[in-house]
Amino acid sequence: MRILISGVCGFVGSTLAKTLLANGGGHQVMGFDNFIRPGSEGNRAELKALGVKLFHVDLRAASDLETLPPAGWVIDAAANPSVLAGVDGRTSSRQLVEHNLGGTINLLEYCKTHQAGFMLLSTSRVYSIAPLTSLKVTAVNDAFAPAPGSPLPGGLSAAGLDETFTTTAPISLYGATKLASEAMALEYGETFGFPVFVNRCGVLAGAGQFGRADQGIFAYWINSWRQKRPLKYLGFGGHGHQVRDCLHPRDLAPLLEKQMKLPKLAPADRVANVSGGAASAMSLRQLSDWCRNRFGNHQVAADGTDRPFDIPWIVLDSGKAARLWNWQPASKTPAILEEIARHAEANPGWLDLSAPL
Repeated sequence: MRILISGVCGFVGSTLAKTLLANGGGHQVMGFDNFIRPGSEGNRAELKALGVKLFHVDLRAASDLETLPPAGWVIDAAANPSVLAGVDGRTSSRQLVEHNLGGTINLLEYCKTHQAGFMLLSTSRVYSIAPLTSLKVTAVNDAFAPAPGSPLPGGLSAAGLDETFTTTAPISLYGATKLASEAMALEYGETFGFPVFVNRCGVLAGAGQFGRADQGIFAYWINSWRQKRPLKYLGFGGHGHQVRDCLHPRDLAPLLEKQMKLPKLAPADRVANVSGGAASAMSLRQLSDWCRNRFGNHQVAADGTDRPFDIPWIVLDSGKAARLWNWQPASKTPAILEEIARHAEANPGWLDLSAPL
């Protein structure tokens, strides 16, 4: 199978390329990148050595994609992945839409031309902010959890949010670009007759991630702690109790391969959550405890100022993926954190690539 990966030199794209090749499925992997993300250039040599055919392509330029050879499947791993994108002054809202939505449409046109299957790596941020910020939570072992006995919105349980949880706005500009991309992908697939899968990912993490405070939080926190850089607990009283789940992108590869072999599912089965789930979830305070045990003491400041888009607890329920494809993540959170820590020790200047002081 010839597989094309967008954003192939980013953390997720490069991890998937290496994992798909290592799994021994006989895949031919190629990919493209525009190399605007600091640090992505560093993955080029390793991927080339593994036999990945690389192209320098800007996803926003439709004519760039016309130069690419045909593929059987496309994995869309290119995006501006920050919930603050388009509103933080680093990128404009128009740039965000051009990258995340316009770029996906250009890929869908490529799929239409070559009758290639399409896999969109989406996000937990397509789910509505309001019911999550109003969710009654309680701190247990320094981590928020839904308060026992309080009513839960539809689609939410102790296992997390499932695919029926509301996606009504507001979901952030970033979330809106991904939700719109999901809709366009499913429509293109139905209209032009090629298979489409939408995988809504939890927080992705692992060694080699270009951590920033607004994305790659696990890598950012561990690298910052080790280097004794300033860290803050933001919002929610400044206690660091906010919770996220954790998923290594290499664990996506077996799922994607199963989906490639089963392209004729009903439309309702083409959208699924994929995450580490409740078993992988931890709070910033718990992450700090892990860092303290690993690297020694470091002071974290408290800033209880509430910010837009901040959510106290968000964990995805991947039960649907488990039922349909017998999928579950193989990498446990402690192993992922240790992998990041060892990479941080081996690359002391890593954080400067994407999170300069």
